[in-house]
Amino acid sequence: MPADPDRATGALYRTVAADLREAITAGRYGEAGRLPAEGALAERYGVSRGTVRQALALLRADGLVTSRRGTRRVVLGTARVQSFSELLSFTHWARSMGEEPGGRLESLVRRPADATECELLRLEPGSEVYVTLRLRTLSGTPVMVERTVYPPRVGEIVAELPADAVSHTEPLREHGILFTDADHTIDVVAANTEDARLLGCRRGSPLLREKRRTTDPTGTPVEWSQDRYLPGTVAFSIHNSLASSALSRHARDGD
Repeated sequence: MPADPDRATGALYRTVAADLREAITAGRYGEAGRLPAEGALAERYGVSRGTVRQALALLRADGLVTSRRGTRRVVLGTARVQSFSELLSFTHWARSMGEEPGGRLESLVRRPADATECELLRLEPGSEVYVTLRLRTLSGTPVMVERTVYPPRVGEIVAELPADAVSHTEPLREHGILFTDADHTIDVVAANTEDARLLGCRRGSPLLREKRRTTDPTGTPVEWSQDRYLPGTVAFSIHNSLASSALSRHARDGD
């Protein structure tokens, strides 16, 4: 398979995204304004349409433009409450609050996917997945247990990362794995023996759980994750309007 010329020249989509982000932030397109068509942007920057789509995916991840296909992207705004990257990535979120993210990899196994995982990740029966278990900390304090299931093409990259890697999202992006859409489900579960050991809580204690399935710009699933937080450490807020719905995560400092 021939190499992607855009990637070979240094991920041009990042340069395109940065230039467009600057223009949007400066208000050049206004609120609810439309960006030029993909073809026009490709001609302007001298890149392929595929590169333009990757750049627009990054802007969409930051909540700056819409994600509807077949239409010119509409600018949603020049400011955000919390970027998609910060919501998706524990590391980005922690740093946005001035906290030092950390943690350790407890285990990484490669095994056959179960029926639920095959359905969520759109894998054929009998496919294998990579499953990670990580303890996440904020400035040295344990706050969350992260269990993530990756399809093979993503898991193979994760398996090569150092055990003490603070972020998986950032190096995956460097490998061209883009996280652009996610479905979130939030509920409360009882801590199991493993949770209790890692978080220092009692078995059966209530934990806030966020279940998340994330897809790339083509709609292909790239992860299925279940994060369990100690109570009092994090809260999720949802803002609804006719124009948009926004989910944000923030640290708990009392009610």
